[in-house]
Amino acid sequence: QVQLVESGGGLVQAGGSLTLSCAASGPTFSGYAVGWFRQAPGMEREFVAAVSGSGGTFRYADSVKGRFATTRDNAKNTVVLQMNNLTPEDTAVYSCAARRFGVPGVAFTTREDYDYWGQGNQVTVSS
Repeated sequence: QVQLVESGGGLVQAGGSLTLSCAASGPTFSGYAVGWFRQAPGMEREFVAAVSGSGGTFRYADSVKGRFATTRDNAKNTVVLQMNNLTPEDTAVYSCAARRFGVPGVAFTTREDYDYWGQGNQVTVSS
């Protein structure tokens, strides 16, 4: 059983940056595919970014391409989402998720692909 704990959200002005971290506890995290999702008030949870278990494959939503980047450090059981040039439209609760059985070279982009979820972290971008 993997437990995911997120940190790093908060309030930032438009154009600013924030870094979210997702720390995994439990068995080795290596090989678990990881994704980031967000949910704004009144909206469906949507895909943001994903990284394969090995860390070599990445996927991003079109709305964040070129602004967000996710990386992982399997030695530290941590995945990071770096968010730059934030806009008010990025305001949401951000959650990381992990899939136990990753597929080499595959970064998963749908909620149903993931087995474990973090508690969510609020990101608010003011105009």
